[in-house]
Amino acid sequence: MEQRRSDKHGPRLDEQQKHETEGMVRGGGSTHAEEWKEPEAMPAPGEGPQQSYPPGHEPGTPSGITQRGVDIRSDLAKWLSDAHWPASKDDLVQHAESAGAPDEVTDMTRSLPDRRYANVAEVAKALGLGVEKRRW
Repeated sequence: MEQRRSDKHGPRLDEQQKHETEGMVRGGGSTHAEEWKEPEAMPAPGEGPQQSYPPGHEPGTPSGITQRGVDIRSDLAKWLSDAHWPASKDDLVQHAESAGAPDEVTDMTRSLPDRRYANVAEVAKALGLGVEKRRW
């Protein structure tokens, strides 16, 4: 039987790779000696644990804000967080446009009341996105 060698690797690396894959080639089984290194099987669609959450209380959604509100606030933060704060409505519109923000973000900044904003949270509040309720 002819031995194939790689032109990209030297003989030592070829032998090491051959040794590492030998278990897969011979037995179709695992090549890992430690069980903890084995990849876990993924559940088939619909077989995994199912958990439902009440509307507005999905994981990662603070009390007082809907998931949609969280997503919009995230987009606003992504495109406006590096603006020079405090910023006027016009400053924020110009910043969003120059940053190449999506139309949804620039449209929201255009719809803001004409005043100065200290941060993205004030912008979100002015847009009626909800305010996170904190428990102390």
